[in-house]
Amino acid sequence: MSVAAVGGRRAHAAAAAALQTTPTGPQTTPQHALEALRRAIVAGELRPGQRIAQEQFAERVGVSIAPVREALRMLEQEGQVVYRPRRGYFVRELRIEDLEEIYELRRLLEERAARAALPGIDALALASIRRAADDCAQAASRGDVAVQLEANRRFHFAILDGGAQPHTMRLIRMLWESTEPYRAMYYNSAAERRRSNAAHQRILRSLKAGDADQLVAELDAHRRRALEVLRRVLAGGS
Repeated sequence: MSVAAVGGRRAHAAAAAALQTTPTGPQTTPQHALEALRRAIVAGELRPGQRIAQEQFAERVGVSIAPVREALRMLEQEGQVVYRPRRGYFVRELRIEDLEEIYELRRLLEERAARAALPGIDALALASIRRAADDCAQAASRGDVAVQLEANRRFHFAILDGGAQPHTMRLIRMLWESTEPYRAMYYNSAAERRRSNAAHQRILRSLKAGDADQLVAELDAHRRRALEVLRRVLAGGS
């Protein structure tokens, strides 16, 4: 099932407003172009199925076309864009079957990462995770989808990254990147933003208790809810 039409109907106005600013840093680096492309995809400025006009994008963010091309190759490796010979790069469209496969892979990998990381989550690490949760809640109250997405990512990776499993984490990051535009659709709902924050609080309680089974159960429930919402979105429902 193609989602180009869904992306067109659901312009992410709140995210777009927050993400249109040019990032700071060197103006000729692929990293600069990569960050700008990521923001445009998350904001819905570049929608699933849309061709990326490289020359126009390079001019818009103040770089030459070479860094944009390099950034697009990096996004292709992550699965966020696809290259079509003689046509160029397009934002990848995902079917619901693709999302289900990705979320199942995340379930397996994130359980492994969470169980490995939990013993090393001390008071300092817990405080950092709590700050990210607070940032999520504040962004949600403002309807700032872009900031909530960034804070949500910090929250989850602050939990998962502590287990000294670099290969597992590399795969998890790749899976996260491939679904970032769809995560923005999920956060477009004020009710789901609030629900996500409540899930973060339950995750925090399991971390504080040091309960690995409960932590995995809460992460699974949080992930299942997001997938349930995305199924409705991609089917054209509310």
